[in-house]
Amino acid sequence: MSGQSAAPAASNGITPLQQMVASCSGAILTSLFVTPLDVVKIRLQAQKNPFPKGKCFVYCNGLMDHICVCENGNSKAWYKAPGHFNGTLDAFIKIVRHEGIKALWSGLPPTLVMAVPATVIYFTCYDQLCAALRVRMGDYAQEAPLLAGAVARVGSATVISPLELIRTKLQSQKQSYRELTDCIRSAVQSEGWLSLWRGLGPTLFRDVPFSAMYWYNYEKGKSWLCERYNTREPTFTITFISGAVSGSIASIVTLPFDVVKTRRQLELGELQAKNLSCQVSSSTFSVMSRIVAQGGFSGLFAGFLPRLIKVAPACAVMISTYEFGKAFFRKHNQERILGPLTKHMVLHNAQH
Repeated sequence: MSGQSAAPAASNGITPLQQMVASCSGAILTSLFVTPLDVVKIRLQAQKNPFPKGKCFVYCNGLMDHICVCENGNSKAWYKAPGHFNGTLDAFIKIVRHEGIKALWSGLPPTLVMAVPATVIYFTCYDQLCAALRVRMGDYAQEAPLLAGAVARVGSATVISPLELIRTKLQSQKQSYRELTDCIRSAVQSEGWLSLWRGLGPTLFRDVPFSAMYWYNYEKGKSWLCERYNTREPTFTITFISGAVSGSIASIVTLPFDVVKTRRQLELGELQAKNLSCQVSSSTFSVMSRIVAQGGFSGLFAGFLPRLIKVAPACAVMISTYEFGKAFFRKHNQERILGPLTKHMVLHNAQH
């Protein structure tokens, strides 16, 4: 599926439902693969400087960010166990030995509840949009992934944003679902429905450029590797490498916005945990200037390596699983159409 043949294949060879199943399996696999890396990272962080009461930390597994608030110091399932870790590998071994293998996936449920629907909406929208845009854009068909990626991300982020807000409130204030419903109802009455989309701006600042760059570089890289290795259909290796490289480039370029979004999430979470209202401005620009004032321009690129180590494999696993799923369904659909035809031809030839 090189750049030119991708459009008809995506729209004709596979149904939207099959695209959803393929992206869903990709999201589940990515969550299963990357969650242990983040659990280990948080445990190592907590060991260096324990999280005090009311403080937050962000847990992110390549698909989704989660804000977690410490109720009474180090007592969460993530890092309550004793034991000193001497590094990543040592942490993996000791966690498995002392707490069982399940402890490596202690952040999985919230991811599956939110990341899977978000990913399904995002990938299915991207494929449908890209196929339609390639037909309509004519000479500019090469730029279709750029536009489709950006629009699909705006759509999925807008749909998921109220859920993000609800989840942050649940995690930071330990509210029951009834309290939460009352809280949302009063917020809507006093500030209107738009209050449910608070914080969408910084999310889009980070995710839309990431998405546009990711898909553009991914499609370019994939068709270049297909030409280089003289293959019409991309192999698992080609999609894996293209996904990892394009994910790395996009995550490096959008890192300052990621730092800003994380800082805002932490500030909001901590204010909510202490039941305070927001005194400082939390617009993207003001948070950026605060970071630069505190730690210079390099502060905007904090966490460069951990983000890269997580995003690159997450993108690679997600896209290669998704492409593999689509190829499987496409082949299945072709066999279903061709099966009866072949049977009919064999019978026809036998009769003559």
